[in-house]
Amino acid sequence: MEKAKNTLRKILIFPFIALIRFYQIAISPFLGSNCRFHPTCSQYALDSFKTYGCIKGVWLSGRRILKCHPFHPGGIDPVPDNNKNHKPK
Repeated sequence: MEKAKNTLRKILIFPFIALIRFYQIAISPFLGSNCRFHPTCSQYALDSFKTYGCIKGVWLSGRRILKCHPFHPGGIDPVPDNNKNHKPK
């Protein structure tokens, strides 16, 4: 069951990862380094999809991209830890 779940997860995130990699390889080099965050927004999106899957990956990536504007200071903003064993207090 777990193997099937992982396979389905990989199938669902593949189109997103492919689009992000296409952007990183084919488009981003022509735009120059404009991201005000570290890691870049595209790397953040890749990390979020690989860490959290499709639904939360879309949410985290979209939220990050919406923060990328001239009035936000930017800075270091990594993908949140995926600590499934963490229990809120």
